[in-house]
Amino acid sequence: MKPHGPIPPHFSALHGELAIGGRIASALVKEAGDTPLFVYSRDLIAARIADLRTAMPERLRLHYAMKANPYGPLLEFIADHVDGLDIASGGELEQARAAGFLPREISFAGPGKRDRELSAAIRAGVTLNVESENEAERALAFGKALDIAPRLAIRVNPNFDLRGSGMKMGGGAKPFGVDEGRVPELARRIVDAGANWRGFHIYAGSQALDAEAIIQSQASTLELAARLAREAGVTVPHFNMGGGFGIPYFDRDAPLDIAAVGAALERQFDTLPPELTETEFVIELGRYLVGEAGVYLTRIVDRKDSHGVTYLITDGGLHHQLAASGNFGTVVRRNYPLAIASRFDADAEELVNVVGCLCTPLDRLADQAHLPRAEVGDIVAVFCAGAYGATASPSAFLGQGAALEMLV
Repeated sequence: MKPHGPIPPHFSALHGELAIGGRIASALVKEAGDTPLFVYSRDLIAARIADLRTAMPERLRLHYAMKANPYGPLLEFIADHVDGLDIASGGELEQARAAGFLPREISFAGPGKRDRELSAAIRAGVTLNVESENEAERALAFGKALDIAPRLAIRVNPNFDLRGSGMKMGGGAKPFGVDEGRVPELARRIVDAGANWRGFHIYAGSQALDAEAIIQSQASTLELAARLAREAGVTVPHFNMGGGFGIPYFDRDAPLDIAAVGAALERQFDTLPPELTETEFVIELGRYLVGEAGVYLTRIVDRKDSHGVTYLITDGGLHHQLAASGNFGTVVRRNYPLAIASRFDADAEELVNVVGCLCTPLDRLADQAHLPRAEVGDIVAVFCAGAYGATASPSAFLGQGAALEMLV
């Protein structure tokens, strides 16, 4: 038996079935018209944001990292609950504005911004987190041609990373940001060129569950920002401290202690160096806000035995949930939180492999999972599906097409 990850505690059974937003899974599938289906809960997103605001210092502003989940209705909902948005492409900029975000609430990071993306962002009044000296010069040139002072911040590649993070975004050679030793000169160049100087963006890593590691990273980030400002002789109007808050996906993962993180950050804010006393501070979170609020529902279309192993074959798979298949950023495949939604309160009685419908051995949703007996027509629920699911998976693979999505 291979244990699956912890099912988020806010899900329960109603009439024996998994309920999401007070509605049973089969009713949601009926309303959507088919499976596979991603379902996202408004209440769970709002509760996560409320809990986060309670834990964090009052002066800290909250941005949503749109890459986690850009589903239109979800974006429109979250716009009323956060202070801004972080995007990483011109396409995301268009989606963000359609969802109601104001340009001054949006920051644009990511290496390799194309000329049309820089121009569109400057025209709109979005803050560009420049990732290199070359990108800064291009942005300044576009600003001059458009007769607009571009809103520019520098994304810094720090010499440290976030210990225990799933993806390290800083420390050593990286395609992201400007190496910290080169930042002061570039900051002076941007200010002297007459741009609307916005400050720094420092993102050291993602998907961390260790509160002490995040506390140490935030302390190092604040210290670095103050030093860079001092060396450059510039103010720091706005400082995006990144995020990195993780959620438990796998067996033995424990939730992040956000109360400890918030209390430590409050202490750090109480003793800020003079370079940062007037700074507006932001954290950007994506997965942490929406990941546990989403469930992927996929129907069993076949049940078969092969050499004594039972397979539940579903109409979904890695083309929608690449991460759950173990093919997105993990070295050793482990089971995501998973259940038989149709029999959510039933006792486990058999070991099965849950696989998708694709013609590849990579299409696995659970290995040797201990689950209630399930038959053709039953619905499998894969949890922690609110982030990096639909848009982070190869939905066009083998012509299977995209999953349905709904916000409830």
